[in-house]
Order: sequence, then structure tokens, then C-alpha cells
Amino acid sequence: MKTSAIVYCENEFGKLDGKVANGLVRHSGKYEIVGIIDSSKSGLDAGEYLDGTKNGIPIFQNFNHAIQILDSAPEYFIYGIAPLKPLLSDDEKKIIHTAIKTGMHIVNGLPEFLSDDEVCMNLAKKYNVSIFDVRKPPSKENLHNFTGQIRDVQTPIITVSGTDCAVGKRTTALKLVESLKKEGLNAIFITTGQTGILQGSKYGIAIDMLSSGFATGEVENAILEALKEQPDIIVVEGQGALSHPAFTSSSAIIRGAMPKAIILQHPPKRLARCDFPKIPMPTLESEIKMLEVFSGSKVIAITINHEEMNDQEIESTTKAYEDKYQLPVTDVLKNDCSKLIEKLHEIFPDLIRVNPLLCQPQE
Repeated sequence: MKTSAIVYCENEFGKLDGKVANGLVRHSGKYEIVGIIDSSKSGLDAGEYLDGTKNGIPIFQNFNHAIQILDSAPEYFIYGIAPLKPLLSDDEKKIIHTAIKTGMHIVNGLPEFLSDDEVCMNLAKKYNVSIFDVRKPPSKENLHNFTGQIRDVQTPIITVSGTDCAVGKRTTALKLVESLKKEGLNAIFITTGQTGILQGSKYGIAIDMLSSGFATGEVENAILEALKEQPDIIVVEGQGALSHPAFTSSSAIIRGAMPKAIILQHPPKRLARCDFPKIPMPTLESEIKMLEVFSGSKVIAITINHEEMNDQEIESTTKAYEDKYQLPVTDVLKNDCSKLIEKLHEIFPDLIRVNPLLCQPQE
């Protein structure tokens, strides 16, 4: 059974820095999300606000309001913001202290580790709760160096890369894996960030807290571990963008995964890098060229992040991109993954569609 959790996302739900909370509202295999804390959207339904479809997850004014309305205190309190500034404010720490005193376990995705905070740990001990810092890396003896074994893997490995951070790479990857599974294929998702871990991904680690050698090795190791399940295809979540000067994780993912194909996620209306308003977005042409040269693989499809776009703009942009780049283009939240799957079957003809009910190849 899933354990109940409430997600703190004050003033950021539905925004770029609220991507942890956004992701958990869209998909959570580990936690039952019973509410979001964001006073700026209090009273709304989280699913309806995020994607236009109600999902029964309420948004609360504050922590006390949530506890009063819910039948009982959730088991977990998740900090659901992923800001550029990695440190908690004093007010946020007070909210976490209150959650601990309420008996809730704390899940923290920031690079500021609460398990290193003396006040938090003393409170946790007093109230018999646990603190989970999901981005805290394992000790070095438990990390993996790159071995090169990934070069011998024959299973199709796909990375979902992007032209920026917070563009929906993980969401597209999860939607694609879900669609492939519906075809009866054994598709496995590899996470590379904290949100995927929180969503319950079986394989992967938050690689942005690792040195470059270990980051590459951990991506490779996650794939090698996943191969024990004999997958038909593996989809790896990208981080940041290969061209982004603030991040190196994209290069580690490509080196560790050695993908046989790349899907590129892009927000057409975004003019500047997320959290870096003076750095302009790259063109699709430049990102595709960089990815293909760096990886030795091909970008096989473009997926759209529809922020600031209406349905007509999505449709016209999709057609324009398909004409210009001669690649399948889709928005997996507005449409589906059928174009992506057709392209994967074209590139990897050994992928066999299976009727999951009969477990037999379809005629």
C-alpha cells in the first residue's frame, strides 16, 4: 500500500520551481498524495489546476489548515520545491519542525541535508520520526565508477533530453514508458533526479550531487541493474540541457547511458533559461546538433512543453516543427505517445507489440 503524504509547495505549485510537487500530483507510485500546501492556490483541486482534470487532491492554505481538514495527519511531509537557491528559509524550517512534532516523517529533495541539521535530528529523535534526504549520495564505497559494460548492451536505450531544465523530460519519459507497457512491452524507466525517486522509480539516483566520474558510473550501473529484468526497452530521464552552462549532469547521463536514440523536449515559448533570465534559450537546431555530435546517436523525435501556449498554438507548432525537422512531434500531456512509439518501432524493428491480455504477439 502507498503511504500518505502531503507536499509543501508554497507559491510554486504549477510553476517551474514546483516541479517536484507537480510531478507527484501527476504520478506517484510510492506515496498517496493527500494534499498540497500552497496558499496562493488554496481551495483548488491540484489536478484541475495543473492539467485541467480533477484528481481529488486538495490545495491547502497552510500546514495547520491541512491538518484540520484531513481526517488524520499524513505519514510523510514532502518538501516539494526545487529552487535554484538550495537552502531552506527560517520559516520553512519552522514548518518542517512543526511537521516533525506532528509525528510526520520528513522527505527532503534539497541539497541542504536535514540529516546534518542538529535541531531537526534532535526533534526527529524526540518524536520518533525519520528524515529522508533523497539527494544525499551513498558513501563512496557504495558508489559505482564507469566500467564500459554499457557499450555491450543490445537493448534499446532512449534518453529524453531537453533544451533547458524543468521542461518536462521526466514526465515525457514516464508517459512513454506507460504507453510502451500498454503495448505489452517490458519498458523500464531510469530516474536521474529527486522527483523520480520520490515517485517510486526502482532504478536510478539523483546524479547532480555526484562527482562527474561517479555520476556517469551510477547511470551505467542503474541500466545494468535494470537489465536483470530483461527489458525490451529502457528510457532514461535527462537532466538540464547539454548546452546549459550551469549543469554537467546531461553529459554524465549521455556518457553513462550511451543511448541508441534521443527524444528532445522543448518549450517553444520560453525565451530565457529557467532561473537564468539573462541567458537566452538555445535553438532546436543547435541543441540537436550538439546532442548528436556528443552522443554519436540521433535525435528521433521532438516533444513539446506547452507552457504559455494555447491548443491552437500547440497544433500549429507541432506541424511547423514536423515540416521543418522531418521528425515526429507531440505534446504527451495534450495528446499521447503514439508518434513516439511508431518511431521507436521503425528504428528498433525487433520491438514486438504484444497483447498484454493474451501474452501473444498480435497479428
